[in-house]
Amino acid sequence: NNEHYNSGSPLLFFDTSHSITMKLAIASILAGSAAAFTTTSFNGATSTSLKMETLDDLSDLAKKLNPVVPRFDPLGLSTSNFWGTTQEETIGFLRESEVKHGRIAMFAFVGYIVHANGIRWPWPMTMDGTPFPETLNPPEAWDAIPDAAKLQIFAFVGFLEYWRECNSEKHYMKGGKIGEFPAFSDKYIPGSALNLYDPFGKNKSMSEEAKAAGLVKEINNGRLAMLGIFGFLSEQTIPGSVPALKGIVLPYDGEVMAPLAKSILPSL
Repeated sequence: NNEHYNSGSPLLFFDTSHSITMKLAIASILAGSAAAFTTTSFNGATSTSLKMETLDDLSDLAKKLNPVVPRFDPLGLSTSNFWGTTQEETIGFLRESEVKHGRIAMFAFVGYIVHANGIRWPWPMTMDGTPFPETLNPPEAWDAIPDAAKLQIFAFVGFLEYWRECNSEKHYMKGGKIGEFPAFSDKYIPGSALNLYDPFGKNKSMSEEAKAAGLVKEINNGRLAMLGIFGFLSEQTIPGSVPALKGIVLPYDGEVMAPLAKSILPSL
């Protein structure tokens, strides 16, 4: 999950050590994570009354994504039954997961390029006036921001995950739309500023065919972004592993999979 490289987010920067803030942040993360792995029922609907995708649908989608490469699933995930659910529900989970990871990777890819070119917000990063890191090495920029700021990012993402899981009309494992994000009510957020799925209301006038075509493009872009961000990180941590990036990205000797400077989990 590489969205943390986008450390230019204005959410970051209430640098506090109060334990209540840490506990709330961790609780939000855990709530979002728990919701993601909970199958949800909607008005007693069954798979026969909803548009559940099948293996045949995945094969058809693969042809739209890339006519040269057929459905590729060497681990057999799409033929599994996760957590005792049906195969169709498992496919729904996998489809939603790919879209989410693709979107995160697109943010990460753009965020990486932004930081690698020295672009940063002009205001201080924290309330005490600490500026944003001036390094051109994106993982080092992430390492340089306070853990309290990182936990705020995780808490916000955890909240978005919770909202997606619990407020959709139909859950994606029960026939709901893949990649849809439920709108926020104006009663809670004036102007619906966080309506991430369709912030400008553009999709309301689009046909279902146009929406489906747009999702195909988004999946392809997300797959490319996942390859791109991991290409950057691979070359940084293992110089020469991506010859095309040799001399383009700076080396990094830290741990790219360790999001916090000090783990919040107990030692094992």
